[in-house]
Amino acid sequence: MRSSSTRRHWDGSPAVAFPRRSLRIEHDSPSRLLRCAQPDRCRECGNPVEWYDRNFARPIRLHPREVPTGKVPQAHRWHVSSGVAHPADDGRAWCRLAHALVCPARDATPEASALDGLRRVLALNTRRLIDTGVFTPNTPPGRTTAQPDVCRPARPIVQLLYVRYLAAHPVDEIQCVAQTRHRDRCAQSLLNADAPLGVWRLVPATATRGQLALPCELMAVYDLTALPYAEQLRWRMQRCSIHAATPSAADLALADWEPFDPLLHRAHIHNRLPNHVRRPRPTQHEHGTAGS
Repeated sequence: MRSSSTRRHWDGSPAVAFPRRSLRIEHDSPSRLLRCAQPDRCRECGNPVEWYDRNFARPIRLHPREVPTGKVPQAHRWHVSSGVAHPADDGRAWCRLAHALVCPARDATPEASALDGLRRVLALNTRRLIDTGVFTPNTPPGRTTAQPDVCRPARPIVQLLYVRYLAAHPVDEIQCVAQTRHRDRCAQSLLNADAPLGVWRLVPATATRGQLALPCELMAVYDLTALPYAEQLRWRMQRCSIHAATPSAADLALADWEPFDPLLHRAHIHNRLPNHVRRPRPTQHEHGTAGS
């Protein structure tokens, strides 16, 4: 009896190998993301979070797992439908909640006392990440030990398309969000020598959304207003020069831009231009030597 060359499973059924197909984005898709839930880590506590889009609002960070609806206050219940997060109760026994409600780096609210157990678990995980060196909590902006007199904002303020944004990383470390041919995130930065550069300026810390301006306050802003519209749009989409010319490439992460608010983001306001070295004041002995 001649044996068949077709591969079969243990039960005799044919083992058919289907060709692998990569995910693709349609040309008319309003989103360039391959996934609706973008995994990330909280900058304050280091715990995993998932970013979801909202209708007519900025994306929100949700806790990666569902929790019993009875433990979550009604005003803080979320559900996800077709990849979009909605702040409403869908009547199920389980729901999603915003990470900010249980973030151990923030103060607990009395209305979320039923979630104290989850908060303690996240706090323990934060301590474990810090002890192993995986996560370093954000510290108030100040002088570094390596260059004590050089100002380099960790989260600079960038102005493009006549809007001011708070970046998540220094200007030279803002990474492209596009997908490469190897199906991983592009490692190129937005700032390169071949593209036109912005200019650091000291501008007044103007107010937004009807708030009062901060009195006598200047802040350093990386201004891209003088660049061409296409170049500013490339920065807004957070794509390198190569992927900006490749609209068919999908995105593997959300853009890190956060609308700047001078009151909420006051800790990130710097009144000195980056790389400006402040000269030390001369001592009394030096004054005497200079005058002698």
